[in-house]
Amino acid sequence: MVKYAREPANSTKSAKAKCTDLRVHFKNTRESAMAIKKMGLLQAKQYLEDVLEHKRCIVFRRFCGGVGRTAQAKNEGSTNGQGRWPKKSVEAILYLLKNAEANAETKGLDIDSLYVSHIQVNQAQKGRRRTYRAHGRINAYMSCPCHVELTLSEKEAPVAKNDAKTPKLTKRQLAAIKA
Repeated sequence: MVKYAREPANSTKSAKAKCTDLRVHFKNTRESAMAIKKMGLLQAKQYLEDVLEHKRCIVFRRFCGGVGRTAQAKNEGSTNGQGRWPKKSVEAILYLLKNAEANAETKGLDIDSLYVSHIQVNQAQKGRRRTYRAHGRINAYMSCPCHVELTLSEKEAPVAKNDAKTPKLTKRQLAAIKA
């Protein structure tokens, strides 16, 4: 049994998926994950497929140094207009969504009412390589892999509000009723 950062509130109504040491950039994957947080499962899958086809973009909010601007980012609610289409990261998250969907089907959950209740991206141990520079020097040439985990949960049905409005009674009124 693998450990997750957050356990779902109702484990019978949710499905989990996890991937460790993915060879995809941490920063791109984090931005892609934040883009689908709290989205419905079907909407998230459609959004990521549109990103792969360059119809929509992933908005870069935190790791946005040197990221170019695009008109698609404005449509996604970006304040700075910066966005990209990180193919490898999107494919990894799409694979994880499909895996969690299969886990949900195995549990017998309703696919149409699932949404991404939790998604988290952590940095993994860096892969060390080296590159050769001028004058006989050597520099580090690191990869920045990541761990990704997500939880799909069924939407809770809203509790019906009690329509009968009973007026508040004072102590004197309550005593009069009792007598």
